[in-house]
Amino acid sequence: ALVHRSEFKQARRIVVKLGSAVVTRGDEGGLALGRLASIVEQVAVLQNQGREMMIVTSGAVAFGKQRLRHEILLSQSAIPVLEARACAAAGQSGLMALYEAMFTQYSTCTAQILVTNLDFHDEQKRGYLNSTLHELLRMNIVPIINTNDAVVPPPVPNSDLQGVISIKDNDSLAARLAVEMKADLLIALSDVEGLYDSPPGTDNAKLIDIFYPGDQQSITYGSKSRVGMGGMEAKVKAALWALQGGTSVVIANGTHPKVTGHVITDIVEGKKVGTFFAEVKPAGPTVEQQTEMARTSGRALASLLPEERGEIICRLAELLTEKKEDILNANKRDLELAKASGRLSLPLLNRLSLSTSKLNSLAIGLRQIAVSSEDSVGRVLRRTRVANNLELEQITVPIGVLLVIFESRPDCLPQVSALAIASGNALLLKGGKEAAHTNKILHQLTQEALSVHGIQEAIQLKAAKGIPVLGHSEGICHVYIDSEASIDKAIDIVKDSKCDYPSACNAMETLLIHRDLLRTPLFDQMVDMLRNEEVKIHAGPKFASYLTFSPSEVKSLRTEYGDLECCIEVVDSMQDAVDHIHKYGSSHTDVIVTENEETAEHFLQQLDSACVFWNASTRFADGYRFGLGAEVGISTARIHARGPVGLEGLLTTKWVLRGDGQTAADFSEQGSMKYLHENIPVSQRNLNLTPSTPKPT
Repeated sequence: ALVHRSEFKQARRIVVKLGSAVVTRGDEGGLALGRLASIVEQVAVLQNQGREMMIVTSGAVAFGKQRLRHEILLSQSAIPVLEARACAAAGQSGLMALYEAMFTQYSTCTAQILVTNLDFHDEQKRGYLNSTLHELLRMNIVPIINTNDAVVPPPVPNSDLQGVISIKDNDSLAARLAVEMKADLLIALSDVEGLYDSPPGTDNAKLIDIFYPGDQQSITYGSKSRVGMGGMEAKVKAALWALQGGTSVVIANGTHPKVTGHVITDIVEGKKVGTFFAEVKPAGPTVEQQTEMARTSGRALASLLPEERGEIICRLAELLTEKKEDILNANKRDLELAKASGRLSLPLLNRLSLSTSKLNSLAIGLRQIAVSSEDSVGRVLRRTRVANNLELEQITVPIGVLLVIFESRPDCLPQVSALAIASGNALLLKGGKEAAHTNKILHQLTQEALSVHGIQEAIQLKAAKGIPVLGHSEGICHVYIDSEASIDKAIDIVKDSKCDYPSACNAMETLLIHRDLLRTPLFDQMVDMLRNEEVKIHAGPKFASYLTFSPSEVKSLRTEYGDLECCIEVVDSMQDAVDHIHKYGSSHTDVIVTENEETAEHFLQQLDSACVFWNASTRFADGYRFGLGAEVGISTARIHARGPVGLEGLLTTKWVLRGDGQTAADFSEQGSMKYLHENIPVSQRNLNLTPSTPKPT
């Protein structure tokens, strides 16, 4: 089987399996003609490139059902329950005629083959089938194969013969056919993006990019498709069987209107589409796992004191001189391999080369970065008195996770690592293969320096051929009510955050309540207020577990309702609230309501949302209310630097608002408060609000 997606371009013999959900309309009463036309075009394009294409298709039952219903309506008879075999018999000829008409537009000839289980289990019949298919492919004809549903018996559970997969559905038929014909690639199209580690649509369900034999235990399967005989479990079983027989497999979505027009050709071109079934699992974590590890350790890095981050950088500088012999030996090996290959020009070889003097210069530069990093993170850039006892700060914070790709320049690795550490950012590095041995030891030394504070996973060296990019634009805002919150402030802030303008992106969507507040006057008054405001409440999983009769349980903790609806969830602590927001939030605006200043400051410093507030409504996340005049939107993105990017370019900012229970309604025409929007010197601090300087993040 092919090892990497990049090898799919070499695939000559390809089987495309069209699931029932791909071929049929949403109402199950006919065929999805537009979708089929797009798929036919892609298959014809690949066939005309010189590949040998085969299609395993569903759809005869749906086509026959549509045809028989039409005939019954014309005869003015009552429509009975239509039996599947009869529908298949009525639909086979029409389905094939449709394929033939579509492929004719591309000067491509097709042939229909109907098979049953016996055609594979009977040696003589299997030989005839094999011979027929090879002859059709030799004549540049696209075979269109389907189970003969007009005569096929109902599938018998667990009826696979030893070493043979039974033909229970078109998934198993496609796998059996692909192995029989020694196909290079099987593309199985369904109505989901690919294989998920848990049922699609559930919280934390992740699309699996590459699936390896032995990973089955980590998968939780959901229900099968709305139509068809299989389900994802059947697809995985068939895919693994085909893989074992030497055919590579990709399961992908063939129903999405934006991708259907090029899903097959994208897969053959090696693009990251669907789930790729591969035989050999590489050692070490996947790219996605590396990214998650970097993100988690990066948050710990950002929470260190400046002198602690400087200590890591200085330790890395020491290791560059202490381990210089090991570094230079690894570099010598890279240079020898590069010269032997003849691929690098002299200037590139010079860039690849390290020396004692280069390492000494690197160490000096790293120590300078350590010194300059002391006041980089947590620096106050702007202070505004929005109103009395309502002060806004804009402070510098890390971007989060950086991705840096560099070629044959291994000295880049410690330099960029030091800048990332100084700015509190996690780092993903993608180095050139010419410097593989040098990069490996420099990365090991970087992780050794990070281990001084137990965060060695904050910097990862990636070996990916494709780089995933993730993004979102949601406004999933949280209000956390701490155990030491004021009842009046909590009620007012939640009411304003949810009810002032529910469809705004800065409206509260999830209310997090400390466990100790359940069955207290604050909780009772909060629920009464939401009900009086006609807010529909959805219970989070933990909240529902505390109640005998709970509201409807939330379908997802990542829901942006945009209406008079919200989720209530219970957390055990402020840290639990922060972890919940990091997991389910959208980095827009999040609030803590508490009278404990230390708890509030920890919340403000640890949370990396664009706006984090203490005792103030989420509705203040607005350009006008910040005194910026206007806005084009609330950005949750982090990319902003242009030109040469040093330490300053690796920082972004967040807004910290410290209030005393204010709501946006207080500043309306009927309200009693007025905006001041006074600039405050950065060095000045309102002692009533913050009597002590918080520990920098």
